[in-house]
Amino acid sequence: MENREFEENKIEGRNAVLEAFRAGRSVDKLFVLDGNQDGPVRTIIREAKKQDTIINYVAKERLDQISETGKHQGVIAYAASYVYSSVEAMLELAREKGEPPFLILLDNIEDPHNLGAIIRTANLAGAHGVIIPKRRAVGLTATVAKASAGALNYTPVAKVTNLSAEIDQLKKEGLWFVCADMGGESMYDLDLKGPIGLVIGSEGEGVSRLVREKCDFVASIPMKGDIDSLNASVAAGILAFEIVRQRG
Repeated sequence: MENREFEENKIEGRNAVLEAFRAGRSVDKLFVLDGNQDGPVRTIIREAKKQDTIINYVAKERLDQISETGKHQGVIAYAASYVYSSVEAMLELAREKGEPPFLILLDNIEDPHNLGAIIRTANLAGAHGVIIPKRRAVGLTATVAKASAGALNYTPVAKVTNLSAEIDQLKKEGLWFVCADMGGESMYDLDLKGPIGLVIGSEGEGVSRLVREKCDFVASIPMKGDIDSLNASVAAGILAFEIVRQRG
């Protein structure tokens, strides 16, 4: 697969931001000077809405703070370092390989090193893709790419507006879902074969209530130490390879 990396994440200035949108780059977030309604800015906002980019209206002080050039002209965009895939492409990949779909869904992972490590695990475990939410989660930054150790070139990552709704949609495709949580059944007692979505929660709060309620099973990882929780990427790795083991 071709390398999909772009050079820079932060884009400043009206022309540069508008060109990024028109060139089809994936833009995770757009910061716009609050109250600015002139023509070029309205055009940028219109392009951002077409792409369903998160738009933040902020004070000039905030723009000055995050600007590196000092010439932001009231707009700063954060573009993804890699191109996002789609959930449909992941399901097609599974069909091409003749395998039951295996997807990893991340509920608000905010640490780029964790996201990169999980993408690397997904690749090594043979998962067909990783799904992340648009809000309250890290996107495909350069740090994520580095932490994935090259796996981002081979493992599709899709960004969705609503993780709970995506789970409902994927259930129609025959997938069932297991989430990681301390209060669940031992992963060794669960049947993790077949079309499956593994849901991993955020570093601090775990899987959110709404997403957890959509899951068919809650799996816990047996532990014997003196602390009671694992790093999100470590938990993802343990559960992903239990799925690999059961799938044979």
